[in-house]
Amino acid sequence: MNQRFRTWWQPRRGLAIAEACIIGLVAALSAVFLKVGSGWLGTWRVHTTHLLPAWLVLPAIGLVLGFLAGWLVDRLAPEAAGSGIPQVKASLANVSVNLSWRVAGVKLLSAIIAIGSGMTLGRQGPTVQVGAGLAAGMSRWVPTSPDHRRQMIAAGAGAGLAAAFNAPIAGVLFIVEELLQDLSGLTLGTAIIASFIGGVISRLLGGGSLDLNLQLVKSSSQFSIPEIPFFILLGILAGLFGALFNRGIIFSIKFYRRLHISLPLRVALAGFISGVVVAMLPPSFRDNTGLRESLITGGSHPSVAAIAFAAQFILTLIAFGSGAPGGLFAPSLILGSCLGHIIGVSELYLTGVGSPTTYALAGMGGFFSAVSKVPITAIVIVFEMTTDFNLVLPLMIVSVAAYLVADKVVPGSLYEKLLELKGITLTKEVAMEGALTKLTAKDVMQERVETLDAEMSLEEAMQAFARSHHRGFPVVEDSKLVGIVTQSDLLKIRESTNHTLRDRNLADILLKEIMTSVPMTVSPIHTLSNVLYLLDRYQISRLPVVDRRKLIGIITRADIIRAEADHLNGENATPKLRPEPSYIVYQTRSPSTGRGRLLVPVANPETAGVLLQMAAAIARDRHYEIDCVQVMLIPRHSSPSETQVRTAKSRRLLRQAEVLAKKWKIPLHTQIRVTHDVAQAILETINEQHIDLILMGWKGNTSTPGRIFGNVVDTIIRQATCEVVLVKLGKIPHYPLSPEGAPPSPLRTQNGLNSPLPLTVLPTQHSFNRWLVPVAGGPNSPLAIKLLPALITLGNDPKIRLTQVFKPSELKPDMSISEQAIRHLMRRRKLSSTVVALPVQANSVAEGVINLVQTEGYDVVVLGASREGLLQQAIQGNIPEAIASGVESTVILVRGAMQK
Repeated sequence: MNQRFRTWWQPRRGLAIAEACIIGLVAALSAVFLKVGSGWLGTWRVHTTHLLPAWLVLPAIGLVLGFLAGWLVDRLAPEAAGSGIPQVKASLANVSVNLSWRVAGVKLLSAIIAIGSGMTLGRQGPTVQVGAGLAAGMSRWVPTSPDHRRQMIAAGAGAGLAAAFNAPIAGVLFIVEELLQDLSGLTLGTAIIASFIGGVISRLLGGGSLDLNLQLVKSSSQFSIPEIPFFILLGILAGLFGALFNRGIIFSIKFYRRLHISLPLRVALAGFISGVVVAMLPPSFRDNTGLRESLITGGSHPSVAAIAFAAQFILTLIAFGSGAPGGLFAPSLILGSCLGHIIGVSELYLTGVGSPTTYALAGMGGFFSAVSKVPITAIVIVFEMTTDFNLVLPLMIVSVAAYLVADKVVPGSLYEKLLELKGITLTKEVAMEGALTKLTAKDVMQERVETLDAEMSLEEAMQAFARSHHRGFPVVEDSKLVGIVTQSDLLKIRESTNHTLRDRNLADILLKEIMTSVPMTVSPIHTLSNVLYLLDRYQISRLPVVDRRKLIGIITRADIIRAEADHLNGENATPKLRPEPSYIVYQTRSPSTGRGRLLVPVANPETAGVLLQMAAAIARDRHYEIDCVQVMLIPRHSSPSETQVRTAKSRRLLRQAEVLAKKWKIPLHTQIRVTHDVAQAILETINEQHIDLILMGWKGNTSTPGRIFGNVVDTIIRQATCEVVLVKLGKIPHYPLSPEGAPPSPLRTQNGLNSPLPLTVLPTQHSFNRWLVPVAGGPNSPLAIKLLPALITLGNDPKIRLTQVFKPSELKPDMSISEQAIRHLMRRRKLSSTVVALPVQANSVAEGVINLVQTEGYDVVVLGASREGLLQQAIQGNIPEAIASGVESTVILVRGAMQK
């Protein structure tokens, strides 16, 4: 069954339509349930005031139900706080925000309780998140691509809005105008279907939005040309008050944060205040639906509308700022109707013509447009709810004027500002996303693929695995992909309960008997985002690229990351002609007795000794062998295999390295390569010798435009699958290799820290005694800590400081990461007396580290930084380069291995 589902991952149109239908149905049922549930609870609340004093009942109900709603959100789904639309918007922008069935269920239940408690919040925002959460949960159940999943989440959000307002067209427009901003055929098709079904089912089940007497509204609405200035005035006022409302929302959220109380207590406080205020108002204010109808149909006095506007304005800020699960759509409509009613009555008093009902409905669209910054959606929502063509022109005038004024006073989307308060910034264009969505598997795949034949024996397959570093091979028959075999498939033979298969001779078992016959594949036209989704979902490292069952290539995580990096650096990521391979003109081999291999490219005799000292320390700690390579560049017009070169100078340098390795009793292999491209030669060495770690020098900065560390190092850190350690040596007197080897000063021990290395300590002017290690939550920070016990053996009296950089605005730093690092070091060595963990406050990581080095005089800075992060920081500022340029100490940068 799982394999059958895997073949359905491609976003087929039929599957999308079926999903959209189900999403629309479920979203409509949820919207009706929310309406009925909150309505029933609100009716019970109002009825209770007839039995007991309102000043006692309303605050008590608001306090208890507010606490319950906040507790549900806080304990079960923190993502369900607020309206939910910012969370949906962030998820559609590929931000890691949780949307699931659990979030949808908690949102639905908590919104019923919060709205039923009397807080002036709407149910339309929650239905958007509920619909999106249900769609997200369904997309996880049926494997699909990321693009398809985003389209389904958008369809669910639109269906939720359509069901809440009985406005299917508005649901589609809200997706296009605010959420996804995508006009592709599949997006529009699924959105239209889901929104249509949501609106129809909601109307059939009695989920009316405003429950208005539509005939009365139509008979009361009218419009004439002389009224245009009054509608423009209404739009200007709606824009000003809408902008003030948005600023009040932000202020309210920040105010609650300064109280430093939990979410349940914040919502309970908001419910209590709402109950107290409503209890002091006339009884008609306790029923929001009745008050809204009275304002729209013109049955209220302007003073009542003014009081309602002020009360709704303040109470909505109090309720929403607390984080209560509820939206702003309904409050915006009520506020707009109050403002329109006041302007309409005033216009009728001055001119004797006009309809307050028309102004109230136009005000609804105007205030909604000013708050949500979606003028087209605002016009269509009010029109769909009334189906009155007389309202179209007034709605357009008021909504557009309100939008222009509000955006001029307070630019930007309210939902994006709410996300920024949570530390999430949405950008219009993300370079990484461009690479993932524009490039296809064919653009970056490897065309040369090592394969095995289906008729090959198991014994031959095992020999192929022994000769290669690959963990799996595609299995072909007549150039057609028929399966895939991995090392785990071979291990299953020994553990198999099938005695007939287990007891047979390996030479008699064919590969097709044990292979996975229905492997996961991609086609050449699939985008990198789809490929990456499959790699992550099924936890695999590579995927065959198949065109009509014919294997045409293979794509790995490393290929995708390389394409992203080239896109960031402004390079064309389409396939290029590869230069001629490098050529080995000299090499020596030692016995292969190590558990792994460490590569040291040597070029500068003045720094080679230090790099080899570090390599030896790591090699002895990990029981590795050392490969030492010297690369010789030749002109492009010459062939590496045919060009004569002089290797005497390079061989002397390598022989000196052999002398040092003999002293240290470490196996060392050497080679000299002739090449057109240094980086290519190093990558070829890594692949041919199965290197586990490369240690190489680094200047600390580069003047090459579009590069971070320089041409060679940038390429290595992007493409090398092994661990990478970059070393920028401090500005100290040089330490060249000598024929006699390193200086003879012995390594001392301190605090029980005995080095197993028969190494010599570096000269005193090249101090490695005071170590600074910034730690954070990145994936490579633990790798830097793991490397530390080996490196500190280079010093006489090593002292280590672990530090975390915190911004001045953070009052209490979390040192859990540093404490975990200390525990790891104590398990490896007895370092408790030489390791301290202290935080430092600074505006940036680079600033904090540089200040520490300059004020306290650290000799070495060890940084752990992820490969992807380093490349992304080329846009916003390269932290390692900033640190290396700002200090004269040695800087060591660690990047972990990538999956092969």
